[in-house]
Amino acid sequence: MERMEECFRWYGANDPVPLAHIAQAGATGIVTAIHEIYDGSAWPDEAIARQKAMIEGAGLRWSVVESIPVHPSIKLGTAERGRYIGNWKDSLAALARHGIGTVCYNFMPVVDWTRTELRHPMPNGALALRFDAVDFAAYDVFVLKRPGAEGDYSAARLEEAKARLAGMDEAAVARVERNLIAGLPATEQKYDRAGFLKALAAYDGISPADLAENLNHFLRAVVPVAEELGINLCIHPDDPAFSLFGLPRVVSDAGDVRRIFSAVDTRTNGLTFCTGSFGTREDNDLTAMAREFAPRIHFTHLRNVTRESDGSFHEADHLGGSSDLPAVIQVLLDEQARRRSEGRKDWRIPLRPDHGHLMADDLTKDRINPGYSLIGRLRGLGEIRGVMHGIDVARRMQ
Repeated sequence: MERMEECFRWYGANDPVPLAHIAQAGATGIVTAIHEIYDGSAWPDEAIARQKAMIEGAGLRWSVVESIPVHPSIKLGTAERGRYIGNWKDSLAALARHGIGTVCYNFMPVVDWTRTELRHPMPNGALALRFDAVDFAAYDVFVLKRPGAEGDYSAARLEEAKARLAGMDEAAVARVERNLIAGLPATEQKYDRAGFLKALAAYDGISPADLAENLNHFLRAVVPVAEELGINLCIHPDDPAFSLFGLPRVVSDAGDVRRIFSAVDTRTNGLTFCTGSFGTREDNDLTAMAREFAPRIHFTHLRNVTRESDGSFHEADHLGGSSDLPAVIQVLLDEQARRRSEGRKDWRIPLRPDHGHLMADDLTKDRINPGYSLIGRLRGLGEIRGVMHGIDVARRMQ
């Protein structure tokens, strides 16, 4: 049995993890983007060529684009969205000219992946990313003072949040605010408090149904272009897979994915199966979802989260946490074998270990992208590789 394509996320020439170290981890593919262009402009050929040359110069392959930013006008459905959809199509065409055939993107409004804590201590001394639901409510209601925020929380949660804030000093509040709105890796926009409130206000009156229709409009425009170019598109789920700051979410559960697939019912319109994002919801059966959506899973993020009783969660060991990652991997390997039996050239599914713990020598480094240190992801990749090898051995012994 062939393993899935092992990839690493890389943030370009300024990434503190160099390509040479990624190659030493045993990965063969790179997941990256033209990170300096995030304003909705089309990506120029020369920027793509330069990035690709660096990757190939290290003996690696640019396997997946993550992500071409989706301009807010597209999510809001404003009059100028046509221009930015056109730029998105132009970026697809440029990527196709350079032989890159998989593009991941997301449709999360205002905030990308969101955590309140970037250095949560684990029992073994490693540090993890964490979303604290009480800290989040305390910031949203009593620090940010988002209009109408109180209505999004129970009375009990508001009391918890008020007590939590009372026990936080200014530095703790500033740290939570920085983590929530000042920008994590791959975030397209960094905000101050006033700017963040303004960005949120733009979505006043935009319901989940409205956002879903704006996504459908986008898909109807770009999927036929991607199909003609031979590029697979794969939307990333919301992270976490529930509403934040009163914003609508439209890629959070199986029903959302079915709706997205039906909007443009072609294999090109696919999914990035992120076990961590979908795993933040107890009602998401990851194995069943992987099995149902397997034919249109073009890329996967393999990580695990531990859900906590109060709605919080933290990034767990890849083979720990609340989700059965080996069961999902088995489904994906089965799908990969099915594709290969059909004679497809694109049968291999790229994976990347996501959001590793900060551990060992990385704990002392001055510059680390939260969630994207080398050693934690290397450990995750090793565990995932071991699961794939174990499944292969077990099947050969049957």
